[in-house]
Formats: sequence, C-alpha cells, structure tokens
Amino acid sequence: MSTLKLKDGTEIYYKDWGTGQPIVFHHGWPLSADDWDAQMIFFVQQGYRVIAHDRRGHGRSSQTTSGHEMETYAADVAELTEFLDLKDAIHVGHSTGGGEVIRYVNKYGKNRVAKAVLISAVPPVMVKSETNPDGVPIEIFNDIRNQTMNNRQQFYIDLTFPFYGYNREGAEIKEGVQRNWWRQGMMGSILAHYECVKAFSETDFIEDLKAVDVPVLVLHGEDDQIVPYQNAALKSAKLLKNGKLITYPGFPHGMPTTHADVINKDLLEFFKS
Repeated sequence: MSTLKLKDGTEIYYKDWGTGQPIVFHHGWPLSADDWDAQMIFFVQQGYRVIAHDRRGHGRSSQTTSGHEMETYAADVAELTEFLDLKDAIHVGHSTGGGEVIRYVNKYGKNRVAKAVLISAVPPVMVKSETNPDGVPIEIFNDIRNQTMNNRQQFYIDLTFPFYGYNREGAEIKEGVQRNWWRQGMMGSILAHYECVKAFSETDFIEDLKAVDVPVLVLHGEDDQIVPYQNAALKSAKLLKNGKLITYPGFPHGMPTTHADVINKDLLEFFKS
C-alpha cells in the first residue's frame, strides 16, 4: 500500500495512478478513497493522473485521536500534494470532501491548483443558526452523533437509503453499493467519524469560497436528502468569484456512484474547458 507519514506521525493511505494532469479526489464522511472508483478508472483511462487518499481516521489511514477538523484535514492534503509534487492539479470533493477542497485550495493551493469541483458538498455551512436560518437543525447532527456512537453498524446500513435515493419510489436498489458503503464506513475509526460530524456540519467556508479565484464547478442533486442543495450549492455558487453551477433534478447525494456516467461527462467537459 502507498502511505505517507505526515509530520505528526499520522500515516495517510493514498492511490496514485497514471500520468498527465493530476486530479485529486476527496471523499465524503465516513467513507474512503474507494468511494471514487467510478471516477478513478474513468479518468485514468482519459489520460489523467488520478489520486485519492483516505482522510485521517478513515479507511486505511491512521486512527488518530486528534485532528478531526477541517484545518487539519486541509493541512494533511497540503503535505500529500507537496510530497507528490502536484502542480496544475484539479481537486474534486464530494460532501465533506468538498469542504476539505475549498479550505485546501484557499489556504494552500496557490501555484498548485488549476481548478476545483464541489459535488454534493457541505459549504458554505450546513448547520442552522441565526445567520444561516435555512440550514439543517443541530438536532439532526446530534442524532447522527448519537447513532454513530451507539448504533454505528446498523446506522451505516440505514443511511445508504437516503444517501443513494433508494428510499424513493421506483428506485433500483443495489445491495452491492450499500454493502460497499458499509464496508468503507466500518473500516474507519468511530472516534474520527463522531468528531467529523462537527467538522462537516459546523465549519464555515464562506470566506474560503469568496477568496478562491480559480474556476470552480459546483454540482448538486436536487433530491439530495443529506446536504440540501438550496442551502449548499446555490449559495456556494453565488459566493465564488469564478463559479459554475449545475443542478440535477431527482439526483441523490451519492450521485457520483448512482449517476457516474452523467457526472463523469460533466467533469470531463469542465476539465477540458
């Protein structure tokens, strides 16, 4: 396995395939680099160099007791991209990974990043507050924490239904996709997953979005039951200096898997533009 030992001793697992312009994929909670299978194989065959890592506490990376917040996640990516000497890179983030992307690009991406993509992503900020009245109530995230702590094995099965839109009438349920989601989730640390809930729900990315000036593509499903697109993609696109928004009627949160053909096509068009 390819791993990088960071300055604090954390070992980060990563995949690095192919040659050409690098694309770095950032996964969502509580998954791993494996969630990008449909994109990794497609884009390596298109002549790109594709990289995906397991966030600390997730997948095959170290199960650390600390660092489960966006500042550290972005710093970890910075160490990895420096180690791999990635330049002119495109960073693509799904869900929590979208927050990681925009924080990394703003803080560390100068002279290294060409473009970025936010897919079903958590920015600008998820949780409801006086300044974000359209956000998701904190009680929802408290329940995710409680379920992760006390019922993780079953919760990670149950969550696949809204994640992939499998609870919608007429949906084609693929048990293999559900099992793969569960497998990825259970590989990670319960502590990291518990603490990451705060990271993805309460981190404010408004200033990151405003500061980034590279082209950013924002993709979101209009039937996303995990990260509602009205409070996420629509607001993020307005804050970006150089943003492009595409929303998809009926698509779920996990659309990079359920609708890989559509998402890959739109990504490729953006990469080549």
